[in-house]
Amino acid sequence: MTGAKALWATLANHGIHTVFGYPGGAIMPVYDALTFYPEMRHILARHEQGAIHAAEGWAKASGEIGVCLATSGPGATNLVTGLADAMLDSVPLLAITGNVASHLMGTDAFQEADITGITMPVTKHNYVVRDVAELPGVIAEAIRIARSGRPGPVLVDIPKDVQLAAYSGPIPAPHARPEMPAPNPDAVAAARDLLRGAQKPVMMVGGGSVDAAAELTALARAWDIPVITTLMGLGSFPASDPLWLGMPGMHGSVAANRAISEADVLLAVGLRFDDRVTGRVNGFAPHAKVIHVDLDAAEIGKIVRAHVPVRGDAAVVARALLDGAQPQARPVWKAQLEVWKARTALPETYGAGYGVKAVVDRLRPDDILSSDVGQHQMLAAQLARFERPRRWVNSGGLGTMGFGFPAAIGAALAEPGVRSVVIAGDGGFQMTLQELATLKMYDIRNVKICIINNSFLGMVRQWQELFHGKRYSEVWLGDSNPDFVKLAGAYRVPAYRATSAEDLPGAIDAWLNDPDSALLEVVVPHEHGVFPMVPAGAALNEMIETEPPRAPAARVTEEASQA
Repeated sequence: MTGAKALWATLANHGIHTVFGYPGGAIMPVYDALTFYPEMRHILARHEQGAIHAAEGWAKASGEIGVCLATSGPGATNLVTGLADAMLDSVPLLAITGNVASHLMGTDAFQEADITGITMPVTKHNYVVRDVAELPGVIAEAIRIARSGRPGPVLVDIPKDVQLAAYSGPIPAPHARPEMPAPNPDAVAAARDLLRGAQKPVMMVGGGSVDAAAELTALARAWDIPVITTLMGLGSFPASDPLWLGMPGMHGSVAANRAISEADVLLAVGLRFDDRVTGRVNGFAPHAKVIHVDLDAAEIGKIVRAHVPVRGDAAVVARALLDGAQPQARPVWKAQLEVWKARTALPETYGAGYGVKAVVDRLRPDDILSSDVGQHQMLAAQLARFERPRRWVNSGGLGTMGFGFPAAIGAALAEPGVRSVVIAGDGGFQMTLQELATLKMYDIRNVKICIINNSFLGMVRQWQELFHGKRYSEVWLGDSNPDFVKLAGAYRVPAYRATSAEDLPGAIDAWLNDPDSALLEVVVPHEHGVFPMVPAGAALNEMIETEPPRAPAARVTEEASQA
């Protein structure tokens, strides 16, 4: 057995049978060994970034580790964006890279890059395997690290000679997952006391709570506390529950942001108080005593002061706080929340929001919705209604354009019986559109691609309109965008188009009812903003609730063309 074969045997022993990747010279022994393991399914992406985002989509939808492979040099460096993305969103990921032979490392050999040095800031841990005797153990340890505690990406770099070397040792079994630290009983008691005395409590649930959704839902209902779910926490509390207030932050709901600004107790579970959630920090929850529950001690108190820090697993802490729950009537607070909830404006005229709502309204409870990054992402987060976790796949912390489509492919492969829908923009889709070939190569039939085409880099255009005097600098795409329907046809992917409110329902019907994976282009007016919006540097209670009036949209194309 070679080191390369030992690698595949170790992955198989850990229950990993699907990997995403792209071969090259320095990892060729691993790909050669793959031919001896027919039980392994390798998905050949058309770019390493597509491979790692697909692995992220797999992990986000399934909760299991995603695995990707790349060669040395440019192959490895093409993984860096995905590693940073997975690091910020706490995605369990194993990236395996080949490298030049050990005696060539450090000599600037062909396609050599110090990938462990490059990725050290954006991985939970990384390795260079210098001895084949250590290779299977390192792979097993990397999987354990990626999965345990706060999940994250781990990279293992394997020189070519180590891949080829003979291995005669055992194939390791999976490590037992370490026990989570038990929450401090005194901290739990202090949190319970704060909740008992609260007149305006709010629970805010983040991405670290997706696997504790049942416990947190029971906790909120037992204490009768309204719930806010962050962009990464959507689905951790059912949107149909009357206690749900929506999403907080820059493009959060009126109810969520107003509730945070007036709350006297804020129970924050599994979140890191990202700047897009808090707005100006000294204006965030100014009246609230903050209970911060998180498994990662480094996050507690890092941004927002925690009056009661509780380190522990979200589900365990939720069960502890459920004991002794004492719901309060709080009629004045409830009445105020209903007033704020009524200030949610739904899109009524044809545009990006109208198109996104028409699509998300057709989602089934088990459908997975992925998004790319931009206006359509925020619109989808505002308008979709998730009843359970792991149905929402997006790039939250890094905001990676090009993420959505390959992530939807990974999610579709993780759950082949479920429809995997992705909403993308005309800009972001073009960053990874080559993965249309992956759809056809593997006959993946459960991916539905929706492109919201406004001919702009929409979110940048919105900021330029509001904060840069409408100087539209390098955001106009309209005179260079492809014909997306013809483009899909070139890859033999069925495609449909809607250009008005009248033909949108029929186009959606044809798109969703197509038995194959299919693309829908929704052509919308150029100018459209996403509101509510909290301007950068403002507090949550300084949000702009509705879109400001603007000049007629007919001038935009001409101005943008001149820009």
